[in-house]
Amino acid sequence: MSKIKAMGLDTNQAMKATSDNSELDIQRAVRVLTAEGEALKTLAGTIDVDFSKAVEAINRMKSEAHMTGRLIVAGIGKSGHVARKIASTMASTGTPSYFVHPGEASHGDMGMITDQDVVLMLSNSGENAELSDLIHYTCRYGIILIAMTGNAKSTLAKHSDICLLLPPVGEVCPNGLAPTTSTTMMIALGDALAIALLERMGLTPEQYKVFHPGGKLGQKLMSVADVMVSGEDLPVVDVNVLMDEALLALTGKNLGCVLVFDGDELAGIVTDGDLKRHMAPDLLQKPVSEIMSTQPKSIQMDALAVRAVDIMTKMPGQYVTSLIVYDGDRACGLIRLQDCLQAGIA
Repeated sequence: MSKIKAMGLDTNQAMKATSDNSELDIQRAVRVLTAEGEALKTLAGTIDVDFSKAVEAINRMKSEAHMTGRLIVAGIGKSGHVARKIASTMASTGTPSYFVHPGEASHGDMGMITDQDVVLMLSNSGENAELSDLIHYTCRYGIILIAMTGNAKSTLAKHSDICLLLPPVGEVCPNGLAPTTSTTMMIALGDALAIALLERMGLTPEQYKVFHPGGKLGQKLMSVADVMVSGEDLPVVDVNVLMDEALLALTGKNLGCVLVFDGDELAGIVTDGDLKRHMAPDLLQKPVSEIMSTQPKSIQMDALAVRAVDIMTKMPGQYVTSLIVYDGDRACGLIRLQDCLQAGIA
């Protein structure tokens, strides 16, 4: 017996019930997302000088403490989960940061917080009992406390040095209880702080990669220098040799090409494609200078490897599988499409 029949429904009734619920689910999702989107617009309209003061306090903590100061982010319940996310985002964008659970802080973790740190504490109500010890600790030792709360009259707001006040927007939870809109605003405000700090310090993609050495993000931010073939691994011949010697170098290194140098200057490159185009009985006795391509495509070694992939795969009317790598004006290596793809760069 099917589950539908076991429930006492025929197929048509089941399909209609599913369709009705599907429509209602979509309507609910749109309602929630629209309401939270409007809340973020409201939040954007309330950003004032206190936001800049918070950015300045965190930025000053990093510079004046010679990078020994850290941003401590704390919160309880759903605000605690948001606090963990903010701490992670800060750390990955160049602001030393970690999460401290207020309850654990009261049982020894308070000792991790120094007077060189800045504390960012999240609580929509601002009245959680678990926050009191940490609030008292910041006041006692002169540690800057930044509050992120929806209650301007709360204990947290009153004892903070800087208050980032959330606008009075109701939760989208129909019972008005589950933190939804408030946590969305907290996450967004945390992102705003992180990006403002990132842009103040002028964090480059290469610096950002230091915090993301693994995963797809790390792969996308790998530089040409990370992937290129260089030094003894390069197949190299002099511009005055014949093709028989060039072919030995090409096959010996198995990179599909050989670089041709005139002294310290790159004169050209011989690829598998060049061999096919010049195939003849006397090919091996010809000077390499007659076969080589004199204007090979190139890229700088400090460019992103994904840029090299873009050049090789989007060359109109050409099939390019490698680029000469330059360090300024000096040819120093070779980057191949095959190596990029094996490294997960695409």
